[in-house]
Amino acid sequence: MNWLLPEYIADALPAEAARIERLRRTVLDHFRERGFELVMPPMLEYLESLLTGAGQDLHLRTFKLVDQLSGRTMGVRADITPQAARIDAHLLNHQGVTRLCYCDSVLHTLPATISAGREPLQIGAELYGYEGIEADLSIIRLMAGALEKIKLPMSRIDLGHVGIFRALAEAAGLPQEAEESLLLLLQTKDVPGLIDACAEVPSPYREALQRLPALYGGVEVLDRATAELPALPAISAALEGLRHLIASAPELPFSVDLSDLRGYHYHNGVVFAAYCPDYPAAIALGGRYDGAGKAFGRARPATGFSMDLREVARLVPAMKSQGAVLAPCAPQDRLLAAHIAALREQGETVVELLPNETACEGPLCDRKLAKVGERWIIEAIQED
Repeated sequence: MNWLLPEYIADALPAEAARIERLRRTVLDHFRERGFELVMPPMLEYLESLLTGAGQDLHLRTFKLVDQLSGRTMGVRADITPQAARIDAHLLNHQGVTRLCYCDSVLHTLPATISAGREPLQIGAELYGYEGIEADLSIIRLMAGALEKIKLPMSRIDLGHVGIFRALAEAAGLPQEAEESLLLLLQTKDVPGLIDACAEVPSPYREALQRLPALYGGVEVLDRATAELPALPAISAALEGLRHLIASAPELPFSVDLSDLRGYHYHNGVVFAAYCPDYPAAIALGGRYDGAGKAFGRARPATGFSMDLREVARLVPAMKSQGAVLAPCAPQDRLLAAHIAALREQGETVVELLPNETACEGPLCDRKLAKVGERWIIEAIQED
């Protein structure tokens, strides 16, 4: 019988698993060094908890099942961010700033992109309790530093602000159905469809909504947006916040996309997406989602980012793996046992052969322990 995994679900074999684990340790250490504390939420929760507040957009992506103990509907998490918001608001109950990070598998009913899997290994960081734009800048720098640590170059960081579209929709008096329709058209950058859908929207909001897909490019886009969009207070504040971010981090490759509205229903401020060369999709996503903890007892300012380590591992330059040392089967040789222990203390991988085992199938052994006189020495393994 052929044992097949479900579509878009895959094993991680030793080489890939080792690469993912190295990246996990590197990124989590990067977070820890900056004061972000690791949390480990459960894989399953009651559905209303997973889909409350920050999680409303996840309804269609969440696997659902019935809890045999309580009879209530449970969900397999599709995103760890709502769980982190619950931990901050309901369990930690800090009054000041809280910095949390996480790394674990999530499960999606459908892949997010054609190249993505349905079991991402989500790693990310969240900052709670600070309203200012400085928190968004801190998270963006944390993301950029993590990508630099794992040697994954960024081609650009797209900045947007969901408050701009929200302000236009509110000022134009759009009903919920029309707002959702325009949101979808903007996300797909369907300009002809957008023009048709805006036919009944009053001026100047009709023209502003139609201009959003074109407000994309370098930082000069913010000046164009100031000139072309209505001078609503929320729009002016959003554009000023984006200017502040760009001016505060001139070392980062910022670009602007004012029609990037991913996560619109829970983001309420700055949003950003990091891209790397020769890869079409965003490699890391983040943004501000104030108030996500309201359903758990406290509405706290919040901003954060996450990425899929499985996807990242495919893009990171391969590192030459350190070969292992092959040790013969000699269970009674105390000198050999001491030598093996010393090598392992030094960080070497040593594979001890079992009785009648003649070779190691993996990991790759490029050296071996050989006895010369009364001493054990390391020799290179000569390829045949």
